[in-house]
Amino acid sequence: MSDEEQAALQSLTFNRRPVSARCDITNGALINGGVTDRVYLVMSGFACRYKTLPNGNRRIVSFALPGDLCYMHDAGPFGRDLRVGALAACSVADLSRSRLTELIGLHPGISRAIWWVTLRELSRAREWIVNDTRPADRRLAHLLCELLICLQVTGQADDDGFEFPVTQADVADTLGISHVHINRVLQSLRTGGLITWSHHQVTIPDVEELKAFAEFDPAYLCFDGFEPLGAIAAPVAVRAGP
Repeated sequence: MSDEEQAALQSLTFNRRPVSARCDITNGALINGGVTDRVYLVMSGFACRYKTLPNGNRRIVSFALPGDLCYMHDAGPFGRDLRVGALAACSVADLSRSRLTELIGLHPGISRAIWWVTLRELSRAREWIVNDTRPADRRLAHLLCELLICLQVTGQADDDGFEFPVTQADVADTLGISHVHINRVLQSLRTGGLITWSHHQVTIPDVEELKAFAEFDPAYLCFDGFEPLGAIAAPVAVRAGP
């Protein structure tokens, strides 16, 4: 995008607000058919897109990381099957959907960028479906590899680790396994020397070994040509999601 287009996007960021852990970022605005002119940009923290099943179980279908847009494509009834909740304390910016739509029409670079992030999110969703066919230990290893790469792009991870402020129950709901089974899966990866996870920090002693174990190919993330920002930089990449 041009400098002008980047400045136009920056002008949308307003009303940044904190969202406490275990709270939905929409404050219920989209529940029961509600209508909102807001798109939500995660600035910091960990959030997730999830659905609660009739039996009360929760399934997390993706994470919303710093730089992710949520409810970008919500129009009428579309996209409201998923809720977005903070797994850890988050900072969220509320963007005007109508103003963003206007900018997409005015600026070809912004239009291309939104198409790119949309297609990238679809690619990521397909990979999550494929990942569900792997054994649980490889499934978790694959998830951690993905998070490492995504967080590196926005400067939120080191070369071999990242902050992971979620619970084992959150990970279990992401992998679609029981809360009892997740403890055995984590223990297997720890015993094998593939990861350590302590005090909300994941460390990967040998990243290439974990990638090989997980059958992880980062091509589906579509980050070719991106240079990682360096650890703990401010998030600048914007990614679209439900």
